[in-house]
Amino acid sequence: MESQAIWAIIIFLLTYGLIISEKIHRTIVAMLGAAAMVGVGILDQETAVHHIDFNTLGLLVGMMIIVGVMADTGLFNYLAIAAAKRAKGIPVRILIALAIITAVGSAFLDNVTTVLLMVPVTFSITRRLKVSPIPFLLTQVIASNVGGTATLIGDPPNIMIGSAVKELTFNAFLYNLAPIVVLIMIVYAVIFWLLFRKRLRASEEDIRGIMEMDAESLITDPKLLWKSLGVLALTLIGFFTHQMLHLESATVALGAAFLLLLLTGEKALEHALHKVEWISIFFFIGLFVLVGGLVDTGVISRLAEGAMEWTGGDPVATPMLILWLSALASSVLDNIPFVATMIPLIQEIGDMGYGNLEPLWWSLALGACLGGNGTLIGASANLVVASMAAKEGHPISFMKFLKFGFPIMLVSIAISSIYVLLRYL
Repeated sequence: MESQAIWAIIIFLLTYGLIISEKIHRTIVAMLGAAAMVGVGILDQETAVHHIDFNTLGLLVGMMIIVGVMADTGLFNYLAIAAAKRAKGIPVRILIALAIITAVGSAFLDNVTTVLLMVPVTFSITRRLKVSPIPFLLTQVIASNVGGTATLIGDPPNIMIGSAVKELTFNAFLYNLAPIVVLIMIVYAVIFWLLFRKRLRASEEDIRGIMEMDAESLITDPKLLWKSLGVLALTLIGFFTHQMLHLESATVALGAAFLLLLLTGEKALEHALHKVEWISIFFFIGLFVLVGGLVDTGVISRLAEGAMEWTGGDPVATPMLILWLSALASSVLDNIPFVATMIPLIQEIGDMGYGNLEPLWWSLALGACLGGNGTLIGASANLVVASMAAKEGHPISFMKFLKFGFPIMLVSIAISSIYVLLRYL
């Protein structure tokens, strides 16, 4: 192996190790790792920029702006309280209703943003019912990762896969992944009911307090809400038709975002741009350059050869390997850098003469997104919810999450395995 490949592996593993350790913020580590790739001559600056997927970044920024504006309307507060009233104030019914809202919201917005909007409302409801918020938070974070699996825009791994493989459109994600996501959520709803129906009890007085709440009063800006919903509808139409219109998904998202800012006025511009998670955007930039170093030095191609030798290119063994490897790896590693590494590996497998790659892409998406439910550090949404819970005096430990999340994750991957085998193989 030539020296540049060795240096690329050393830089990548050191960077990955520091990201996992969480001793230094992952964005700082990723950007320094990217700078090291250029600094030691593995990539020049022009090549490094070429490896950055601006379609992924544009799609993320556009959706962050739209969601940032929508968050100020009170929509999620309204939905949560309306769902609680529809559930007659019964805690376990509310738990399932909020989980379903979280899953649907995560499919069409973003799972981290969705839990940021849902968790404060959840605390408000559980305080009124005098029940522990922990079961509600655990089920919502599980639902956010499941719901985000269903669409191109629901979870960053899907955004990255869709951007790298142009034929995997918004419609393709919906057609291939939404059915299994719906099935998994039905199974989860039954599990949640069985686990918590006896543990969550509230008095008649506390239930009556929920039923007396006025959901409509929680809509803080009706005009902004209708503008946001109109633009979101246009955005989804754009995603459904973007291949027909020969537009990239980033063009649709950014165009819609700035249309919404035009409708809301210049005052909203600075506020909306402030809501963009620039820390995450730079994390992605660093990762793209790091993985680009592995691609250009031939490391990824060697890994692909090893995977092909192990499975013999078998059309059943290869997707199963990717599904389970992605799920288990994403349980203990952040799924974003893992997927960033796997995308060029699967592309390399295709270049080596493997047949239809679609089962591999869907296996990667299912494994990476659903695998994030395995442990507390498996997905960004998990850490966000744990942080918010700790601030409210309800810490969620690593072991508490593991005991709940890992068995449930295994159930979803087992279901996904059967789905991939029956549908594609």
